[in-house]
Amino acid sequence: MSSLLVKNARILDPGQKRDELGSLLVIEGKVAAVGAGVEAPEGAEILDAGGKLLTPGLVDLHVHFREPGQTAKENIETGSRAAVAGGFTSVCAMANTKPVNDSVAITELMLARAAKANLCRYFPIGAVTRGMEGEELADFGTLKNAGCVAFSDDGKPVMNAAIMRRALKYTEWLDVPIVAHEEDTNLSGKGVMNEGAVSACLGCLGIPSAAEEVMVARDLVLAEYTGGHLHLAHLSTKNSLAMVREAKRKGLRVTCEVTPHHFALTDRELAKFDANYKMNPPLRTQADIDAILEALADGTVDAIATDHAPHTWDDKECELPIASFGVIGLETALPLTLELLVNRKVISLARAIELLSWGPAQAFNLHKQGLGTLAVGHPADFLLLDPQARVAVDRAFIQSKSFNTPFKGWDLPGKVEGTWIGGRKVW
Repeated sequence: MSSLLVKNARILDPGQKRDELGSLLVIEGKVAAVGAGVEAPEGAEILDAGGKLLTPGLVDLHVHFREPGQTAKENIETGSRAAVAGGFTSVCAMANTKPVNDSVAITELMLARAAKANLCRYFPIGAVTRGMEGEELADFGTLKNAGCVAFSDDGKPVMNAAIMRRALKYTEWLDVPIVAHEEDTNLSGKGVMNEGAVSACLGCLGIPSAAEEVMVARDLVLAEYTGGHLHLAHLSTKNSLAMVREAKRKGLRVTCEVTPHHFALTDRELAKFDANYKMNPPLRTQADIDAILEALADGTVDAIATDHAPHTWDDKECELPIASFGVIGLETALPLTLELLVNRKVISLARAIELLSWGPAQAFNLHKQGLGTLAVGHPADFLLLDPQARVAVDRAFIQSKSFNTPFKGWDLPGKVEGTWIGGRKVW
């Protein structure tokens, strides 16, 4: 049997409440033993971690890999390489491909391309509505059987409340979440940035925080009414998080995520007229960042997700009103979390790893497949991290096909020394 012993590592596994110096033994791709005093069987490969941090593989609930249809921006192979370079061993890919992932054929194509790339675990997210047109539900049952782990029209909101009600009702027996992109398009209109003092100064059309908040409020009401599992994507405002906190207090089946760019940057960055700061939902205010930090610390937020959204050079090197929304984030998510949350003592290192592994795995029920933790018998998905080593965010560091990041030129802590999936080193 193939075996690997990683010794002399700081093993941090929030799912098992483990934080100790010890070893990880992998046999035939699964965790065979973990902790102090673990010894290698005869013939095992031995790796000395030198005291570096060993954590479960990270799980990203929100990526756009653009395949099929927009492979000039990204494809499943290049996106997967960016994922494992950032320590992510599992990714959940949104349905807004061309054509939309609303059929078994598209789901199977995605899974076949991911299997060929053979880098990270790839979980498709099916569309809520056919063609993401918001008018007719997709066939959730067949899509789940084909491999979809959630349903979302991300990129577009489900504006029809009756459609959202029916979608949430299905989650009761399918045991999958509906992932909501919360935006009232009647309020957001043709806005390009957060509506407020900065947009007024710049003369740019704004997207009010209310565009997100009224849809969060509606869907929380529907979640309570149906008993369905609602997952709120990329929340960005103070009031949205306050509503989620209250919904959880009431016991609703609600989970949510925030992104690094929303806790790192404010709308003031748009004064540079650089479209790499243009995203949807938009960068908000410092008050909103403060609320996100509070929600990360108090348990309101379940996951840090990247919303990795690659674009070509000409999608971004143009005027703000016509530039595409979205930024990449797989390689920078962990370093930004360390720099802005852990090093600034907003949250502990254990909480940070929880938000990037065990938390997201639970939100999408991936923990039932043994992901997000290093429990004995589970898949040996893990990474070795040097949290003190610095990385420079430049083109050589970014493995994505695209380079539309607002963090270019940043110097950050946290170098991923290696990423393993099923005991196989992939980065």
